[in-house]
Amino acid sequence: MRIENSFIPVEGVGETTERQLWANGATDWDRFDPSLVGSTTGDRIESFIDRARDRLAANDPAFFESAFPSSERWRLYENFRNSACFFDIETTGLDQQRDIVTTVSYHQAGETTTLVRGDDLTAERLQATVDDASLLVSFNGRRFDQPFLETSFGIDVSVPHLDLMYPCKSVGLDGGLKQVESDIGIERDRPDISGRDAVRLWHEYESGVDGALETLIAYNREDAVNLQTLADEVTATLHEQVFEQARKQTE
Repeated sequence: MRIENSFIPVEGVGETTERQLWANGATDWDRFDPSLVGSTTGDRIESFIDRARDRLAANDPAFFESAFPSSERWRLYENFRNSACFFDIETTGLDQQRDIVTTVSYHQAGETTTLVRGDDLTAERLQATVDDASLLVSFNGRRFDQPFLETSFGIDVSVPHLDLMYPCKSVGLDGGLKQVESDIGIERDRPDISGRDAVRLWHEYESGVDGALETLIAYNREDAVNLQTLADEVTATLHEQVFEQARKQTE
């Protein structure tokens, strides 16, 4: 589903009105007919469409993040997926004030990069990565990864952020990332490794254990790469449940 299919950012347009518009043939902005709604709502929709077209042309995802209800921000994904940054971090614990970030992996435009503490994991590299993305995509990253990075490195994360944990819950996919991956059939090279193991692997690396860092990096990179598959799957499911079911009422 694309932003151009959406009317729900408009004042006075809720879920029911939007689905009625789709069912009546207004499946995107080009097909909107003001006669399908009252004059006030019609004027608001046309005004929104004019502004939204300009903001899409300007590649401005922040406009749409603020315009859409939080539960509907998954709709930004299809428009901005090509420059989205799928990211995941590993830490030595859950306390932002006491624990440290050990690795950060991000997957963007088909390329995966891992930054390692003590090597290339710096505030400058992180800020540049964030600034280069149109959309950040994570799993539980709004509550954990993003604030951990902001606290630990003092970076400014102002890029729109799609946290897949919430759209996953809306389609019945509960639990952590590994559980959700398993539920939709995403396989891992090392399914035996968990977040707890990631902490152990970092300490083993610090102690000089051969291969520990390489295993940690492989685990972290797989987290980031799998987020793209998960995003594709969950947004496709929501597209079917939210948009296609309403559209099919016209057939």
